[in-house]
Order: sequence, then structure tokens, then C-alpha cells
Amino acid sequence: MKLLVFHIGQDRYGLRLRAVRQVLPLLELKRLPLAPAAVAGLMNLHGEPVPVIDLARLGGAEPSAPHFDTRIVVVDYHAPDGGGHALGLMAERVLGVREVDETRLADSGVRAAPFLGGVAGDDAGLVQLVEVERLLPPDLRAALFQAHADDAADGAP
Repeated sequence: MKLLVFHIGQDRYGLRLRAVRQVLPLLELKRLPLAPAAVAGLMNLHGEPVPVIDLARLGGAEPSAPHFDTRIVVVDYHAPDGGGHALGLMAERVLGVREVDETRLADSGVRAAPFLGGVAGDDAGLVQLVEVERLLPPDLRAALFQAHADDAADGAP
């Protein structure tokens, strides 16, 4: 399985490459007053507003620093209700794509963050899988995508 590997603090994490639409340099974001702490802002993606989540903040760390290798990873987020959305993920120290043997993924045994999956080791240490579908807790998902759910319920385009 191919993973896009990045850091939160000193620890390595990976996103399944099949969930990644594109990787962008750190862009200027529109700040959203009173948004939850994990929301970094909105980006303009080909004329469409896309919310951006700071993975470091979501993971309980300090906000991502604007380093030369901090990126915005645009993923396809599929909500439990079946709705699909573009979602930007701000990630520090994006290292690139690594091949990880899926059969070597082991359960970490820790259930602190529901979006974290299995752990695998390689010559650089451990990398833990981030499950995009489990990334947003219900309150954050509602804050980001409630307008889409309301439009769908009203039959609006």
C-alpha cells in the first residue's frame, strides 16, 4: 500500500494515497472567526471554497508551522451520511510517498484518537495510518459541511 507520509511533531503518519487528490504548497487561507481550533481556514481551489484542517491541532499538538515542507493535502472525505467533500489537510514535513506492506500493519492498542489506524515499522521507525473517513468528529463535520447537508435536504444544487 502506498502512503503519503508526514509528521505531527516528531511522529510519522501516513494517508492512503488513493484518498489523496493533490498535494499543494502552503496557501494563504481565509480565516474563519469562531471556527473550532482544528480549522485552519478556507482555501480557494479552482473557485471552490474548501475547508482546511490543521492535522497537528486535530492531533492535540501545537499548530502546524509554516515550514518549506508544510503542505495542504486535498483528500476526498466521505461522510458517514454518504456525502463526499473535498477537504484540505495541513500537514508538516511531508516526506513523500512510501510503500508500506499492509500485512505488516499492527493494531496500536491505543484508542485515544478514532482517526488513527494501524502502525507499521520501516527503516526510519514507525508510521501510523490516518483513516480519512474517521478523521472528523461529528461536531467538526457538522461545522464544516452542515450547509451541504442542508442544501441536499432542501433539494438545492
